[in-house]
Amino acid sequence: MKYRIVLPSICIFILALLIGCDKIGLAKPKLKEAFIPTASVKGTVVAKVNNQPITLDDLNKEIEAYNSVVPDDKPEAKITTRDKKIEYLKNEMVRRTLLYQEALNRGLERNEEIVQALEKTKQDLLVMELVRKEAEKVEVSSKEIEDYYNNYKDQLKEPEERQLREIVVSSEQDAKDILILLLQGTDFATLAKDRSKSASAKDAGDLGFIKKGQKSAQFDAVAFSDSLETGKISSIFKSPEGYCIVKLEVKRGGKQKSLNEMWDDIKRGLTFLKQQKKIEDLLGKLSRDSKLEFYEGEIK
Repeated sequence: MKYRIVLPSICIFILALLIGCDKIGLAKPKLKEAFIPTASVKGTVVAKVNNQPITLDDLNKEIEAYNSVVPDDKPEAKITTRDKKIEYLKNEMVRRTLLYQEALNRGLERNEEIVQALEKTKQDLLVMELVRKEAEKVEVSSKEIEDYYNNYKDQLKEPEERQLREIVVSSEQDAKDILILLLQGTDFATLAKDRSKSASAKDAGDLGFIKKGQKSAQFDAVAFSDSLETGKISSIFKSPEGYCIVKLEVKRGGKQKSLNEMWDDIKRGLTFLKQQKKIEDLLGKLSRDSKLEFYEGEIK
């Protein structure tokens, strides 16, 4: 049997077990001796169970955790009033403490699997606290944020989207004939519907709004060129689909965000990267200074 630590605020089984226990005469556990706190108690005490204190901070933290898992569509299930807090204290925390004390009386804390589970939890908590403390030391300067923005501001633009129409044909000569018609004023959409072999022909060549990278590199080089103006058509170009002509209908996006707009995002990103590096550097040092042994042959 394996054990794992469970948040006390979700002890549904214990709640179901204990509801109405007064009515069925559940005997109060008899401690071999009064509980002796192992650490000084801080804050307001709201209950004692055989001398074991429960503080207001303990109660509020459990209620906060409990409320966080209540579904949004059942707000009435949350503990929000003083009476509900008192009910939770008595029906959950006090009764669980009684069972905890009885488990101690029976020596269950010496169970080998319990000891291992507690040690594993202790290890995980200490690792988390060490990482948190190391991460807290990381600072990102204003200069670092400004330098990052100046180096990468072109990549920090809003993604540009273009609404495009296309005509795709099999031969260069067909493309030249169509281009002449377009230059003479023939409607692009009509020619795309009648002459294009692309799947977009059914939509009069309309590709909708697309971004770079959704089609071929050859297509992007022409369709997303700065020289292609809204309402204008491109020259003929070759793509994997055939010989193409595109028309730019509308452009949107592509705005360059200011440093002030990007400040918080850049700071968060740089902080995360520096925290990662700090932990990796610490692990590298610890690995170099430690004796590590692996017995890979034992892994089946």
